[in-house]
Amino acid sequence: MMFDQGPHTVLRGGGVCVVLKTPADDMPQVEYWGRDIVGPTGDCGCAIGNDTCAGCATAGSSACPLNESVLAALDAMTLKDTPPNKPDAAWRPSLLPQGAEGWAGRAGLECARGGRPVYARWTHVETTAGPSSLAVAAEDAVNGLKLDATLRITASGLVVARHTITNTASPTGDSAAGPASTQLAANTGEPLTVSWLDATLPMPKRADTLTQFTGRWPLEKQPATGPLPVGSITRDCRRGKTGHDSPWMFIASIGAPRNQTGDIWACHLAWSGNQTYRIDNLPAHEPVIGAGELLGPGEIRLNPGDSYTTPEVCFSYSDRGLDGIADRFHGWLRSLPGHVDFAAKPRPFTLNTWEAVYFNHDEATLKRLADHAAQVGVERFVLDDGWFHERRDDTRGLGDWVVDPAVWSNGLDGLATHVHDLGMEFGLWFEPEMVNLDSDLAREHPDWILAAPEAVPGRADLSYRTQNVLDLANPDAYAHVRDQMAALVEQLGVNYIKWDHNREVTEPMHDGRFGLHEQTEACYRLFDELKARFPGLEIESCSSGGARTDAGILQHADRIWASDSNDPRDRVDIQRWTELIVPPEMIGAHVGPSPAHSTARATDLSYRAAISLTGCSGFEWNILECTDEQIAVLRSFVALYKELRGLLHTGRVMHADCKDQALRARGVVNADRTHAVWVIATTDNIRDWLAERLQVTGLDPTRSYRVRMRREIGESHWGWVTPQWLTAAQDDDGNGGFTAPGRFLSEVGLQLPNLWPMQAIVLEFTAI
Repeated sequence: MMFDQGPHTVLRGGGVCVVLKTPADDMPQVEYWGRDIVGPTGDCGCAIGNDTCAGCATAGSSACPLNESVLAALDAMTLKDTPPNKPDAAWRPSLLPQGAEGWAGRAGLECARGGRPVYARWTHVETTAGPSSLAVAAEDAVNGLKLDATLRITASGLVVARHTITNTASPTGDSAAGPASTQLAANTGEPLTVSWLDATLPMPKRADTLTQFTGRWPLEKQPATGPLPVGSITRDCRRGKTGHDSPWMFIASIGAPRNQTGDIWACHLAWSGNQTYRIDNLPAHEPVIGAGELLGPGEIRLNPGDSYTTPEVCFSYSDRGLDGIADRFHGWLRSLPGHVDFAAKPRPFTLNTWEAVYFNHDEATLKRLADHAAQVGVERFVLDDGWFHERRDDTRGLGDWVVDPAVWSNGLDGLATHVHDLGMEFGLWFEPEMVNLDSDLAREHPDWILAAPEAVPGRADLSYRTQNVLDLANPDAYAHVRDQMAALVEQLGVNYIKWDHNREVTEPMHDGRFGLHEQTEACYRLFDELKARFPGLEIESCSSGGARTDAGILQHADRIWASDSNDPRDRVDIQRWTELIVPPEMIGAHVGPSPAHSTARATDLSYRAAISLTGCSGFEWNILECTDEQIAVLRSFVALYKELRGLLHTGRVMHADCKDQALRARGVVNADRTHAVWVIATTDNIRDWLAERLQVTGLDPTRSYRVRMRREIGESHWGWVTPQWLTAAQDDDGNGGFTAPGRFLSEVGLQLPNLWPMQAIVLEFTAI
C-alpha cells in the first residue's frame, strides 16, 4: 500500500469537477475540487504538442474524459514531493483523513471500544464510480470496522457526502487474522463508541478568508467574515436544533466574498440537531473544510452488526461568488422529490394570525379577519398559537392537541369551514416536539419528557419558555402526537401546518442515554408520515423564527419561517443570507404592521411590501385595522405577487455588489433571460448625493428590454431629482416604460435615484 497510487476517478456535474486517486486497498485521496476542468472536444486544455488526448479523438465523444496519461500531469503539478520519497506528512488528505496517513489535523473518525481508542487501518477498500458519483466500501479486519462512503455531484454542481460506519467485530470475541494483542482490542465484543464521523474536502492554499454566521432571536443569519484561522479549529452548535446563532455555513474565499464574482468553497451540514463545523489549516497540508453531527457523550454505541449513518454534508464550489453557491443549493433542493412544485401549485399568499390576535382568540373576530383576507386576495389563512386546551398564554397546554372548548365552544369546524368556503386553505399551528408541565399530557406521562428524571421540573429561576421537550423517540409519545395531529387534520381539512420548535434541547436523555440523534430523526419521520397520510398537506418549519432552517429540515418541510422579525430593515439581510441555501419560494416573508412588533421601528408600507416580495409572501397583520387606502394597496400588492410569482419562485437569484453599504439590490431572472425583477432597497442614508448605477446582470446582451417600475407596492420616496429613465419607467400604462439594450443595462447600468433611508423600488425587465 502506497499513497497516491492507483487510477484516477473523475466526477463531474453542474460545472464542477472532483478528481480523486483511488489506490488499491487504501482510502481515496482528493486531488482536485473546483471548476470543471473537463472541456468540450477540442477545448479540453490537455493538448500535447499538435495532438489532443485519446478521449477527445474518440468518435462521438462530446467531452474530454481526462484519461490517465493526461491526469499524470495533474499528479506531477500538485504533489508536494517526488515518489518514492517518504515525507512525514500526508501526501494528500483522503476522504476520511486519519493519523495513520500522516494527517496531523482533526481525524475524520474518532471511535473507541471498551475505553480504548480504535485507529482505523483499512485492510480492504473497493471503489465504484459513475460519471458523477463514487461509492467506497472499506473494511478494517483488524479492528472490526466497515466504512461505506458516498460522494456525489448533483445536476446543479453541489457535492454531497455521507458516511456509514459499522461495527463488524465478533460479539463473542473470536479472534481474526492479525497480531493477538490487536485482535484482543478489536474483538472483545464491546460496543463501538463513535465520538464523531466528519466529511471533508480540501481547498487550495490561496483561500485566506472565512465567513461564518451567528445571530439571535429575532436577528438570524448575521455573517462574520475574517481571516481563515490557522490550525485545526471547530465551531459547535449545542442548541438541540440548528439554532439562531448556528455557524450555518463555512465559506472560504480569497478575500472577502463577493456576490457575483470570485472563487468560493463552502460547506453546510444538512442536519437539524447539534453540529460541528471544522477547518484544518495546517502548514504541511492543504486546508480542509468539513462538518459533521456533534454527537453527545456515548450517544452512538454500536453493538456488533450495528451501523451509524451521518447526515449529508453539502459542499458548494463557485467561481461566480456567493450567487453561484446559492444556485447549486437552489437547484438541488428544487429537484428533490416531494419539493414544492410551482407548476403543480403556485405558492399561496398567506395570512398568519399571530401578530393579528396573539392569544386573544374570538371566533367572530377571526371570521371577519378571514373575510377581509379573502377580499384582498389571500389564499391561505393560518390560525396560530392559542386554540388548544387551556392555552391562554405560553405557560400551559403544549402536548394537549385538542380544541379548547372554553374559547371555541363549537370547535374549530366553523372557522375552518368558513375559510374553505371563502376559497382559502386553512392552516393550523402546532408545536409537536414540546410539552408544558401544566398539561394533561405531562401529568399523565412525565416519563415521556426528553430529560433525566431529576431535571424535571427544572430550576425555578430558569424559564426555558416554561416548557420541556417531548421524547419523540418514545413510540408511545410519538403515537400520541401523531394521532392527535392527524385527527385534527382529517376533521378540519387542514391544508397547512405551521410547525414550531421554541425551546432549546439542552439535556436530551432518552432511555438513560443521550438521545438527540434519535429525536431529530423522529421529527423528520413525523413530518413524512403526516404528509404521506394526507397528500397535499404542507408543513412550515418554524423555530422561534429561523432557528431551524437547514437543508436537513428542508428535505421534509415545504417552507421555513426565516425570522420572527417582520421589520423589513432586518428582514432584507436575514432573507438575503437565508437564501444562500433556501430557495425564495420556501422562505416565508410577510408584511407586518408598522411599527414592527419586534423592533418598534416604523416603515412605509411600500418598503415592507417590496421586501416581502423577495420570498413567499403573506401578511402577519391585523388587516381589520387597516384604512381603506391601505386595503387598496394591499389588494394591488397581492395581485402583483400573483402576477410575478411564476418568475420569483423559479428563477435564478442574483445580488448586486453595491459599493454603498446602505444599498441592497436583488434580482431574479428566468431561464431564457426574457424576464427579470429587481428589488432595490436602502437600509440607511446612501453615502453620496449621486447614487451609484445598478448593473442589471443576468439579461441577454443581444436583446432589448422594457423597464417598468411596479408601483403596486405603494409610494416610494427619494430625493428631489429623478433619473430620466425612471421618469419613463414610472408610466403606469401597460405599453409604457423605458427601453434599453440588455448589454447597456448590464455593462453601463441604471443610474439609481437617491432613495431615502428604508425605501425600496421594484423594477421589472421584459424582453421585447
